[in-house]
Order: sequence, then C-alpha cells, then structure tokens
Amino acid sequence: MILSGGKRFSLERFPVLFVGHGSPMNAIERNTFTEALSGLAARLPRPKAVCVVSAHWVTAGSRVLTSAHPRTIHDFYGFPQPLYEVQYPAPGAPVEAGTLASNPHIKPDETWGLDHGSWSVLRHMYPQADVPTFQLSLDERRSLKEHLELGREIEALRERGVLILGSGNIVHNLRQIDWNAPHGAYDWARNSTRA
Repeated sequence: MILSGGKRFSLERFPVLFVGHGSPMNAIERNTFTEALSGLAARLPRPKAVCVVSAHWVTAGSRVLTSAHPRTIHDFYGFPQPLYEVQYPAPGAPVEAGTLASNPHIKPDETWGLDHGSWSVLRHMYPQADVPTFQLSLDERRSLKEHLELGREIEALRERGVLILGSGNIVHNLRQIDWNAPHGAYDWARNSTRA
C-alpha cells in the first residue's frame, strides 16, 4: 500500500526512484532535501530489498554486489571528519543480487560495498540500516540503448518487492563548480540536460 494525497492504494510492482543525491554532506545534515527523503520512505511500502544504481560505481562490464555484509565506502575527500565516521551497516541481499548475476552479462562482485551514492540517501530513508541493500554498476561500455535494455532486464525485481533506486545527478563534478556562482551552470551542463 502507498499513500497518495492521503489515500492508500495497492502496488503491483514497486516503484523505481531516481534521486539526485547532491553533496555527501547531505548524509549528515538535516535540511529540506533529507527531510523529503525521510518522508518519501514513510509513504512507500517497506521493500524486501533495495537495488541501488549509483553514479559512483562505474565499471567495464556490468557488476552486481553479492556480498552479505557490504562495507560502507567513503568515496570522496576533503570533507569534515564526521562524514568519514558514518557507517551504514545494512545487510546485503545476496539472493536478489544472485538472480541478477545469473545473467551472463552481469558479473557478481564481493569486493565493492555501498558507496555514498547509496548510503547518503538510504540513511535518511531507512535510518536503522535494516533493509537489505545491493548495488548494480553502471557499465562504461554500454550505450544508452543497452542501459535501457538492462533496465528492462532488472524490472522483474520490482515484482519481487525490490525498490530500484537510481542515485546521481545529470552532471556531477565538484571540481568544476564555480563557488562564486554556485547556482550557475556551464553551457555544457545545460546542454546535457537537453540530450
């Protein structure tokens, strides 16, 4: 069941969400964005597991995290120490991940973990870290069309109660931010949103 305008209705398939996770600092801050994440989770039925496709796990070939106990990855630098102390000890979902790994085009991976594209969002949605979570990588070799085909292949997860969560931004390069105009955008970034 999910609430919509105060009403409940049944889900035949779990939704797919895309979240522009923004700065890693959102993981430890309380703001309108993080409050919206908390509110979103409260309106959704509790998932059996979460499959995160994070902009921070890009591989040559598709990979799926099959670890039963994924580690928390702090894949950023130059931030305050409290951010590096955050742990998100959600259990893995090796059975669900294993179903994806049965696809010959998706390789199992035990070594990755939950990068900040995952845990910085999930710690607001599921703060108890009690929803099994795994990641599916972005394949740098696949075209847009091939990624869409992969999306159709993993759609069956939704019917098994798995929430598919895309996490990233259309453009996401902190090294190129003009801190004197933080709300401005480069022409190439504006153009990428029209592609």
